[in-house]
Amino acid sequence: MPVKLEPNIRASALLEKEDVFVMDSTRAESQDIRPLRVAILNLMPQKEVTEKQLLRLLANTPLQIEAVFLRTGTYEAKHADTHYLTSFYKTLQEVVKRKEKFDALIITGAPVEQMDFCEVTYWDEFTKILDWAEQNVYSSMYICWAAQAALFYHYGIKKEQLKDKIFGLFTHTVKEKKSPLVRGFDETFIAPHSRHTEVNLKEVEKHKDLDILATADGAGLHLAASKDLRRVFVFGHGEYDIDSLHSEYTRDKQKGLKIELPKNYYVDNIEGNLPPLNWRSHQQLLFLNWLNYCVYQKTPFNIRDI
Repeated sequence: MPVKLEPNIRASALLEKEDVFVMDSTRAESQDIRPLRVAILNLMPQKEVTEKQLLRLLANTPLQIEAVFLRTGTYEAKHADTHYLTSFYKTLQEVVKRKEKFDALIITGAPVEQMDFCEVTYWDEFTKILDWAEQNVYSSMYICWAAQAALFYHYGIKKEQLKDKIFGLFTHTVKEKKSPLVRGFDETFIAPHSRHTEVNLKEVEKHKDLDILATADGAGLHLAASKDLRRVFVFGHGEYDIDSLHSEYTRDKQKGLKIELPKNYYVDNIEGNLPPLNWRSHQQLLFLNWLNYCVYQKTPFNIRDI
């Protein structure tokens, strides 16, 4: 089944070129089915790139998805088209005013990880979104910085600054095979990471409400979830394209920042020699498992009952 999108959202045309199944709202409404409403708070600088990466994963499931993009109202993105954002993205204030509810919420990473949480311009708004989600969203997935921020806000788990950036492709081991989130996973799998901070595994283990699902030597925690599966924390970037790490490396190198080659990424460790795309299937399976077992099988049929 496809992702349902508003007409003219830019990622739609890009996905259609990749033969990814999307449909506009007019066609979707003609089908006798209630789509899952998935809100996406997109905090990444390159909005359209992140749109495409996430919608690609959401589109490849047997469920019809209605994707609604959210933005911060208290902070204006510096690298985005303001007219585009106001046309296709909603603020928390707008969804609250309309009393909207969602089966699922995805919050992306953000380029603010080296700042203290309280120093982030939109931190107060971010915490309001987390509070709103507790009553108006069935299950939430937090990615990278958002995962660290949500762990801090809900459980008091602090992030730790790293001496060297975790950057590259890492092999992960499934730690809790009975979790439906990793159902069908191989015992080991690959995922990209790109961050300057981490959370301590021992601190996560102290919380009886949290399960550690996958970790990697050299990258630490990759996947965790609350026992009721209504909060899912993803610390890597399985949604990344084949050249995403290369683009980040090139960007930081051009800025004169201290940056090492991404680990286990370039073939023969030669800069620019891109690897095969060998992490998408597990990321796709993670999204499929989350939407099926944590959302579709659990969320009320009447969305007003969330």
